[in-house]
Amino acid sequence: MTPVETAEVQSAITDAFQQEWGRVVATLIRLTGDWDLAEECAQDAFTKAAERWPREGVPRRPGAWLTTVARNRALDHMRRDQLGVTKLQEAAMLNPADEGTGVEEVPDDRLRLMFTCCHPALALEAQVALTLRTLAGMTTPEIARAFLVPESTMAQRLTRAKRKIRHAGIPFRLPPAHELVDRTHALLAVLYLLFNEGYAATTGEDLIRTTLTDESIRLTRTLCALMPDEPEALGLLALMLFHHARTASRVDAAGDLVLLEDQDRSLWDASMIDEATSLLDAALRLHRPGPFQVQAAIAACHAQASRAAETDWLEIAALYATLTEMVPSAVIELNRAVAVSMAFGPAEGLALVDGLAERGELRGYHLLPAARADMLRRLGRSGEAASAYEEARDLAGTEAERRYLERRRRETSV
Repeated sequence: MTPVETAEVQSAITDAFQQEWGRVVATLIRLTGDWDLAEECAQDAFTKAAERWPREGVPRRPGAWLTTVARNRALDHMRRDQLGVTKLQEAAMLNPADEGTGVEEVPDDRLRLMFTCCHPALALEAQVALTLRTLAGMTTPEIARAFLVPESTMAQRLTRAKRKIRHAGIPFRLPPAHELVDRTHALLAVLYLLFNEGYAATTGEDLIRTTLTDESIRLTRTLCALMPDEPEALGLLALMLFHHARTASRVDAAGDLVLLEDQDRSLWDASMIDEATSLLDAALRLHRPGPFQVQAAIAACHAQASRAAETDWLEIAALYATLTEMVPSAVIELNRAVAVSMAFGPAEGLALVDGLAERGELRGYHLLPAARADMLRRLGRSGEAASAYEEARDLAGTEAERRYLERRRRETSV
């Protein structure tokens, strides 16, 4: 094959992984009940795609092809080990390679898997981490970065969570209505982190992974249909849409990061912003405030400002203060510090950021020195700002962020 064709196949495999991993794994878990086997067989299917697609071409329905290969691998394993005759019969009835069959017939498999992961028998962090690993195909290092914990710690949590699901016999199904509320908090956290990984990837070449943002929005819409009177679900969907509406303006033609204040607001999706506003209003009318509604209100302040200079930073700072009371978090405190710096001046924000740095909770989190660098730059302390930009650049996980921070470092070093 020519290099161009090879690149096209590799791109197809990458796209298929982002779009189909969760669907394939969810289908195999439903059929086999074995989490590790499902992930192993799914990975084997992608390995075979890398071997065969360059020779045979990319199939018309990559997801069906991958599910068939993974399913056959699982069947072979089950036959060898004489596992689950009933499961084997169920699996034999599913043939994703045929038209009109396969994973498309079970569109709620991933939502079922989310509810299985979010069983209250598991610790909250384990629920969220397991869902991100299994459904989103996020690696253990990526999830560890999202939780700001060592990779080894996260690997142990994932192993324990899978073992507990297996030993406790937690079913793979949508729970009855009276159990939905008990799992909502974790499920919303999963959807939020899934969206965040798509909106601002923790690693890789690209800042935005639209397959993850699209999938998290789809699943959140499904959840809202299941629970139409749950204000936090409505608030989360509104938050996602406010952010997603800005996608076209967040990177330039070269793939470089464009900050909110510099974005071309004519590129923002006005209809999506209108839908998000309606969803937020509907959530607030239920009079049960929560952190996702507050975050959506913050996003609304940005989305509804026609120019960066018209942003209501006083309101945003006040909303972040409320959010900090609801969800004590160093990351939220950092966001509040940025809002305070915009509302009351960089010196006020810098004092808060320096206090956070002294506590050490955000050690290794690149947005802390990045925020500090911006405040130092606005205070005219260019030497310190350049050093902070350099620190942030070295900690950043994506190439787009590293390029932006390096550009800022050079500008402040002049």
